[in-house]
Amino acid sequence: MPEPQPLASLPVSLPTDWQALLAPYRWRAQTEGCSDAAVFRLEAIGQNTLFLKTERMHAHAELADEETRLRWLAAQGLACPAVMASHFQSERGWLLLSAVAGNNIYSSALPAAQAVPLIAHALKALHQVTAANCPFDHSAAVRITHAQARLQAGLVLLDDVDEENQGLTAEQLFQKLVSLQPKSEDMVVTHGDACLPNFMAENGTFTGYIDCGRLGVADRYQDIALALRDIHADFGSAYVPLFMEHYGLATLDEQRIAFYTLLDEFF
Repeated sequence: MPEPQPLASLPVSLPTDWQALLAPYRWRAQTEGCSDAAVFRLEAIGQNTLFLKTERMHAHAELADEETRLRWLAAQGLACPAVMASHFQSERGWLLLSAVAGNNIYSSALPAAQAVPLIAHALKALHQVTAANCPFDHSAAVRITHAQARLQAGLVLLDDVDEENQGLTAEQLFQKLVSLQPKSEDMVVTHGDACLPNFMAENGTFTGYIDCGRLGVADRYQDIALALRDIHADFGSAYVPLFMEHYGLATLDEQRIAFYTLLDEFF
């Protein structure tokens, strides 16, 4: 792990009001995770560790969405970073967050036999939150519209798609997505980006959700599909049944998995 650097060398500017508050801190860049924002771990002797997230503001920026969702999630009594401060200008946004205990499951040394049940139970707990109380609509139709807007804005990297989608044009990729849209949805509160780096654990216990900018009411397979994709890639297909057992799935809906995995290509 690289040594922490003085705050003065931070590669992005800080809001003026934050400079004195954060002066004692040193920073490390965070390279793991699924967020588009730049993320920095801030450490100071005798102070709580903080995380600074910053993003250039544009029509599809998600940092303001993350603040709103973190505040809502915390109000439901679920573990996530606390919003310590936020600052948004026309060109850039900043979010200052508390640290969640432990390490993310992707980078931790937690064995698959322990990690996979933690992920399953974390998603199950989130999916049991009353969806009617959640104000964030992430239904398939809404997300398809958002995916098309991101594609038209040039934010979808076609050279970074999954192997089965390589060689498709942008329009072909989008048409494939539309053709896979589920005819019905089992709506729950979803994380929206349920990849392994977004689950935190300490001493074998789940400690919180991070990178929550895409949290919203969607089909439960929004999370199941991405979690299974990462479990398959990082732990092996042999652990998929273990996830199913602990989440409570007797069978898998392969069409919904295909749709939500493809949808993730656009975000």
